[in-house]
Amino acid sequence: MTHSQDTQASVTAKTFRLHDRAVSARPLEVALYLVATPIGNLGDITLRALEVLAGADVLACEDTRVTRVLLDRYGITTRPYAYHEHNAEEVGPKLIEALAAGKSVALVSDAGTPLVSDPGYRLGQLALEAGLKVVPIPGPSAPLAALVGSGLPSEAFVFAGFLPTKDKARRDRLAQWATTPATLIFFESPHRIGATLAAATEVLGVERPACVCRELTKTFEEFRRGTLGELSAYYDDERQVKGEIVLVVGPPLAQAAPDAADIDRLLIELSKTLQTAKAAAEAAKQTGLPRKELYQRLLELKSEQ
Repeated sequence: MTHSQDTQASVTAKTFRLHDRAVSARPLEVALYLVATPIGNLGDITLRALEVLAGADVLACEDTRVTRVLLDRYGITTRPYAYHEHNAEEVGPKLIEALAAGKSVALVSDAGTPLVSDPGYRLGQLALEAGLKVVPIPGPSAPLAALVGSGLPSEAFVFAGFLPTKDKARRDRLAQWATTPATLIFFESPHRIGATLAAATEVLGVERPACVCRELTKTFEEFRRGTLGELSAYYDDERQVKGEIVLVVGPPLAQAAPDAADIDRLLIELSKTLQTAKAAAEAAKQTGLPRKELYQRLLELKSEQ
């Protein structure tokens, strides 16, 4: 082999670099690999992820510039191709064709785990529908990092993604989760966190514990813990907030069962201005008791009058 051929082989070899040492990537089985990448600190990449990124025949990503930074850090020469919400209809079928032709395909998002709040979900569906193998390569995850850093209960949790941008829709969505016996995890943008906390305080309760997790794994990582009321006051409209945010809200606070006489008084009062079904629904919202039981009780109270 000539010097030029040797140089060519070293450039095209499927390797990655660890502490200035080249590591050969083993051949990959034909499959769609969903590769988790760092959410901030590039040192959070896993060895298995590096091997897949270096060894894949095709590498698809949200933004080639973002992925190139990670690849350059670890000396990976694989060329990334863009796959995002604006070209998914065109590029998705081509990636499936590559898989069907016997090539290994790796998919990464700009940060974190693919298919979580990004267009990769559809590509995974297409691969499974075509009978192709899908392999998750686990690693960094913003929801999990926020959960374990928040100090809130982790026995049961719900990742609810992004809340709607419109205030009414946002409050309606929060109301859907209000009585769920689990810690809630939301993505939020820095310019909406104040409005979201204000809505959450009203819908979920001022004393409910929460944590605003900002810039996870990055230089200015911050966990601000408190009640929703305290956090809403801190992140008011005057405060300028920067960076990516995950909002974690603890499960509903345990409440003593309301007194039966108090429930009857509430039902009677509500029925003065609301129809029976709506009065029962409003009472359920205020007390946390089943709507059907309250509806039946209100019918009984009306029959006694």
